[in-house]
Amino acid sequence: MTAYLGVDLAWGLGTERRAPNETGLAALDGDGRVTDAGWARGVDDVTAWIAGRLGPRTLIAVDASLVVTNPTGIRASERQVGQRYGRWKVAANPTNLASAASAGARLLDRLTALGVTYVSDTAAMHARTAPAVFECYPYTTLVGVEEFGYDDERPRYKRLDTSVPPTVARQRRAEAFDELVRRMRTTAFDPPLDLDAHPLTRDLRDPSVLHGPTHKHREDLLDGVLCAWTASFWERHGDERVQVLGGDPGLPSDPLDAQGRLPALVAPARRSQRPAR
Repeated sequence: MTAYLGVDLAWGLGTERRAPNETGLAALDGDGRVTDAGWARGVDDVTAWIAGRLGPRTLIAVDASLVVTNPTGIRASERQVGQRYGRWKVAANPTNLASAASAGARLLDRLTALGVTYVSDTAAMHARTAPAVFECYPYTTLVGVEEFGYDDERPRYKRLDTSVPPTVARQRRAEAFDELVRRMRTTAFDPPLDLDAHPLTRDLRDPSVLHGPTHKHREDLLDGVLCAWTASFWERHGDERVQVLGGDPGLPSDPLDAQGRLPALVAPARRSQRPAR
């Protein structure tokens, strides 16, 4: 049975005095049921969680920069996020070899040592004979999958809107989060998604609170589910409804790394979000 794991990875490694931020984790089965969910801190604990749930064809989606080869600036995949999803107010944080936020690359090293293969194209994903991992970005899933209904703009369930007073911004953020959860629970997705199958994700239906750390705790878990579901979506629909940013033939791309891996980001896409041919 194929399992889909989602990892909303905290990009920072932490310090001796400060633990890394929480990473949201979720596992889905082939019928979209959340079979496991929770949080971890640090690459070691995240790796241990993944290692305990690996199967012959497990597909792991990670929201973090996994393969980075550009010395400075922004990766091609990140630039393409802004170019193709910017109309929905979606952009990606830039990463390069000088970035301090390197937890993604460290996690990929750990998973490679466990026999997990990095995949950056649909053919390799479908042909896998061992667990595989790829990079994703939940915002591209939310605006790239039409069934979510975000036709004009991404949902503002994360950062506060600085154009309004903080109290108003926190209330709007909570409302956006609750609306996203409602859509995830009530929409007939293909592949399916069942948040109510696990107690932790079922609790996401409870009304949001305005307290920032509590909101972030819930948001990390929700993004972990979105990552796992993105893996399921890619397996189900392949190139028909998903594009690989940074991997278009004929367009600029970043160099391969020493293991021959391409810096790429797997993103669900509407037709209007694909490059013109």
